[in-house]
Amino acid sequence: MENVQNHRPGIPQDQLPEHPRDRRPLSGAVRDLWRAARPSERLCYATGTVLTLSGLAHLLVFAVDGGPWDGPVSWRKPVTFGVSFGLTLIALTWVTSYLRIGARTRNVLLVVFAADCVLEVGGITLQAWRRVPSHLNMESGFDTAVSMSLAVGGGILVVLLSVFAVASFRRRPSGPTGMRLALRWGFAILLVALASGAAMIARGVILTKTGHQEAAYHSTAPLKPLHGVSLHAVLVLPALAWLMSRTAWSERTRNGVMRGAVACYAAAVAAAGIWAAITY
Repeated sequence: MENVQNHRPGIPQDQLPEHPRDRRPLSGAVRDLWRAARPSERLCYATGTVLTLSGLAHLLVFAVDGGPWDGPVSWRKPVTFGVSFGLTLIALTWVTSYLRIGARTRNVLLVVFAADCVLEVGGITLQAWRRVPSHLNMESGFDTAVSMSLAVGGGILVVLLSVFAVASFRRRPSGPTGMRLALRWGFAILLVALASGAAMIARGVILTKTGHQEAAYHSTAPLKPLHGVSLHAVLVLPALAWLMSRTAWSERTRNGVMRGAVACYAAAVAAAGIWAAITY
């Protein structure tokens, strides 16, 4: 059993590996997590929830208003970005509690990350309601400002998430059995999402600057599956480790399941990468 005493002080008690047979309802565990959270964590959880609900609300807008699901101008973008950024913010707020970094540093990084998520989703949603592309759109001064702010925000996201990824490898994360493996692989796969996102932006900007605006909008399609699959490993794998901590399974069984889950997730990312290479 991993040493509970190594866990950074201030982490909610329900996140500690107290006993593998914690059979409390999930709603109770979430409620305890909220009660024990610091103000900055509560802000991030609330912000992530609002962003997720915003994405789901735009799914209803799409159902009513219709229009294309694909393409640079569609309701798909506020839906997918709202849900993805919301879930990622909630996941990062939770999983970084297992990282061995200073509390003040973590709080600052999380608040900046939350603000950046709001900027990204807000800009994309605004442009969707204006019926114009959000990314790579240089048609007017305002559109250029929105597009550039999204690009800068993306750069900030890369820096912040890279800091958390490095922290997960510099010092052994705490948590229940399998959490260390889940966190390190989750962040490693997340770096693939950041790299693919940066590649999409870079290629699109180059095509836009050289006068190939329409090609720029469609150039990101091959990398989208890779970006989407790799983005949420940092949520799926730690969530699996936490769920297994609530079972009576042995540590050996849980470690084996986690290694299998990591292998399956890595295979899915590799397949998306191969598809991107073939169709790019």
